[in-house]
Amino acid sequence: MAYILNIETSTKNCSVALAKDGEIIVSREIAEMGYSHAEKLHVFIEEIVAEANIHFSNLDAIAVSQGPGSYTGLRIGVSAAKGLCYALGIPLIAVDTLEVLASQVAIEVGLIVPMIDARRMEVYAAIFDKEHQKIRETKAEILTVDSFSGWNETIYFVGDSTQKAKAILQKENFVFLDEIVFPSAKEMATISYGLFRANRFVDVAYFEPFYLKDFMIS
Repeated sequence: MAYILNIETSTKNCSVALAKDGEIIVSREIAEMGYSHAEKLHVFIEEIVAEANIHFSNLDAIAVSQGPGSYTGLRIGVSAAKGLCYALGIPLIAVDTLEVLASQVAIEVGLIVPMIDARRMEVYAAIFDKEHQKIRETKAEILTVDSFSGWNETIYFVGDSTQKAKAILQKENFVFLDEIVFPSAKEMATISYGLFRANRFVDVAYFEPFYLKDFMIS
C-alpha cells in the first residue's frame, strides 16, 4: 500500500491530489487568472491529508509536476515537494507535465499534442501516441502554419494554448479539444504510482524543474 501526494503547479491550475495505490482519495484544485499557488498550495495539502484521515507520516512519496510551464509556479510546487520529502524522509517523484496533460485524452487512433502557453505565439509542446507514449521530445516552439504539418494522422491538441493555436493551425487533420485546458494532479496519480513501483525517484537535493527556457522578466 502506498500513499502518494501529487502536486501540480506548472500552470494557472494549483492542484493537489492524494492517491492510494494510484487511486485518487481526495483532491483540491483552483485555476485563477492570477496565480494563487503561494497562498493556496499548502492550505490544500493540509486539507486533503486531514480529509483523508491520515497523518503526514503515512505518506510514502511526494510526486511533483516537473515542467515545462510557469517558472514561478514550478518553483513553488517543487519547493513544497522538496520540503515535505526532507521533513518526512520520503522519496521525490518527478512527473512530465505534458504527459499529465496528454493523459487526459482517450483516443483509438491518432496523436496527442499537449501544449502549454509560453507567451506570444510560443508554446511548450510534445507529441504522444494513443498509448500516451512520447514520440517527439518536448520543445519550446513558435507556432506557424507549418507546425506539425509533417504528420498525416489526426492530431488532437489540448492545453491552455489552443485558442491562439486555432488561428494558425488549420489543417484538416487538426482537432482541438477545448475542454482540456490544464494539467491536474488528479491525472498524475497513475503515472506517479507506476514510477514509485519502479523505484524511479529523483535526488531531492539536486532536482530542478524542467524550465526549458531561461527565466525572463518582461
